Amino acid sequence: MSNQMNIIDPLQTPVNIPLAEKARPDTLDKLFGQDKLLGRGSVLRSMIDNDDFNSFILWGPPGTGKTTIARLIKKNTALNFCSFSAVLSKIAKVKEIMERADYLLRAENRKTLVFVDEIHRFNKSQQDAFLPYVESGAIVLFGATTENPSFEVIPALLSRCHVFVLEPLTDKEILPILKHAATLLPYDISIDPEVFTAISERCGGDARRALNTLEMICRRADRNIPISLDFALEALSTRSLFYDKGGEEHYNLISALQKSIRGSDPQAALYWMARMLESGEDPLYLVRRLVRIASEDVGLADPNALIQAMAVKEAVHFLGMPEANTAMTQLVVYLATAPKSNACETAYLAARQDALETGYLKVPLHICNAPTSLMKDMGYGKGYKYSHDCKDSYGYQKYFPDDMQEKVYYRPSRFGFEKDIAKRLQWWENLKKDQLKKGKG
Repeated sequence: MSNQMNIIDPLQTPVNIPLAEKARPDTLDKLFGQDKLLGRGSVLRSMIDNDDFNSFILWGPPGTGKTTIARLIKKNTALNFCSFSAVLSKIAKVKEIMERADYLLRAENRKTLVFVDEIHRFNKSQQDAFLPYVESGAIVLFGATTENPSFEVIPALLSRCHVFVLEPLTDKEILPILKHAATLLPYDISIDPEVFTAISERCGGDARRALNTLEMICRRADRNIPISLDFALEALSTRSLFYDKGGEEHYNLISALQKSIRGSDPQAALYWMARMLESGEDPLYLVRRLVRIASEDVGLADPNALIQAMAVKEAVHFLGMPEANTAMTQLVVYLATAPKSNACETAYLAARQDALETGYLKVPLHICNAPTSLMKDMGYGKGYKYSHDCKDSYGYQKYFPDDMQEKVYYRPSRFGFEKDIAKRLQWWENLKKDQLKKGKG
């Protein structure tokens, strides 16, 4: 194991160390922003202080301290420590490390603490390789990921790991990191304090991004002239949006869009849509979600919502982007300001439940089709009332299975067009009651 390359060990003392690396904390007490996770007496802090670990996963956005925690654990643990990146390592290397850990447990009764950076990058079979060694106690698995482990880590492995969540750093927590890092620059330069504030407000809670931004600004600056806020803002103007089309943030933003529309807030809905479009989201993905929203959250309260959504789908195909962004804006505003009803969705879910439980029941004979004389002789279609021949074009008959009670699934809301639907349903219900009453008489 001594010859194993370790991803968190420096190979040598480099000359041009990035500022983010220079500013990396050398003790847990100097790590900003994770007081709850690493406070005295917390579960993770107790494991580190006592050098007594259960398998765990650190989940948090970039630049919140996952790798720093791993380095500090390696620095202080007496356990055999090994680390690798899921991006760079192949399954053969993983198996080699696991077999070595198993040997150490059997021969020397020593556990191996295995740090896997970006564990979500391993596929199912690669993650499966850890299971027998975690179960035997040969390794204590320590994973780090920026993705939600509920989606990216196999259930069998996840059930054996405690998940610790790292939060994005606040502006106030990033400020002292930047000010300390400025003292580590290899040259003297004057920086307006407002520059630190501007960077901290625009880094999305990512300390590494903040430090890289500070270093970039300082390198562009004339070292004989103080760095002003205007100079820094010019450099910050080309920053990219924080968005990962394949990760959890993708689902968070689409959730924010739908809930803003459902909550009848067109302003917030437009903001979330713009965030996604300007970050490179596929406009057709957004339109597909808007079509769903038109039926799920608006439904028959405004039947035109679905028509509008399908028209915008065609506009996106026909115009392409960015020309179709106004059509999408029109749809988002329409949906957000339309009357809302989830009656169709709740009706389907209730009907689905009954369908799953009573799927063995036969269709009543009187509403079965009878295309042959044999089927007519067997009673198919016998007694069926043709509605158009009845008074008011309505003749009550039971359409549910014979052995099932009639149910009410769809209950229209009191908003929009569903008020008219409710009146129609009530009219038919009254006709039904009258006909049943006459039938009994």
